[in-house]
Amino acid sequence: MADQKDNIDDFKVQTAKHSNMSSAPLRPHSEHSKDRASKRLSSDSNGTSEGGMGSSTPVELTALEEAFRRFAIHGDTRATGKDLHGKNWSKLCKDCTVIDGKNITLTDVDIVFSKVKKKSSRTITFDEFKVALGELARKKYKEKTTEDAEAEVFKLIEGKTPVIAGVTRAVASPTVSRLTDTSKFTGSHKERFDPTGRGKGKAGRVDIVDTSGYVSGYKHQGSYEKKVTKPTDAKPM
Repeated sequence: MADQKDNIDDFKVQTAKHSNMSSAPLRPHSEHSKDRASKRLSSDSNGTSEGGMGSSTPVELTALEEAFRRFAIHGDTRATGKDLHGKNWSKLCKDCTVIDGKNITLTDVDIVFSKVKKKSSRTITFDEFKVALGELARKKYKEKTTEDAEAEVFKLIEGKTPVIAGVTRAVASPTVSRLTDTSKFTGSHKERFDPTGRGKGKAGRVDIVDTSGYVSGYKHQGSYEKKVTKPTDAKPM
């Protein structure tokens, strides 16, 4: 009898355990999928991959690299901003006052560009760009150390954007001014403009016949019509 009682007690304990496990709510499969998706997006935004060894966070562009990319895409809709061609390299050095006309000239800039770029390439990468700036920095700031000179040149470029030139102004020419000055016109050309220089239009090109009925030079033209149409005062009876 004692053995039978022990078996009954064991059965009750096992039943209680299974009932507690079954009472726990089960999460639907869709919630597990959402968790995995959110975890993957979080890892992608941080530059990591789920289950990968180590992690790499995205590096923000420095002010120098931002300036490099702005000049790299200037004037070229197909440019990616990852490399810089010679024309925009020269513009960068000019707009950022790296060229001073004394220690650094346009010729120096062209020579350094040809020196740092690959022989088969027409552009330079960002790393080659920094090497080129180091070459110019040592020549521009001879009295400074290499590190200080590079830092000074970097400051000239950081955060800068290409300078867009304005509309070219017309240069006044004595010949053009003489040809467009109506006060100096003679002959039939003079008749085409009034004293203020404004064109008369057809009246300056064609002789228009006067059909008003008045003699040429008559000063009181139109006075008769005014007298006829003028209302008369009624006289008292």
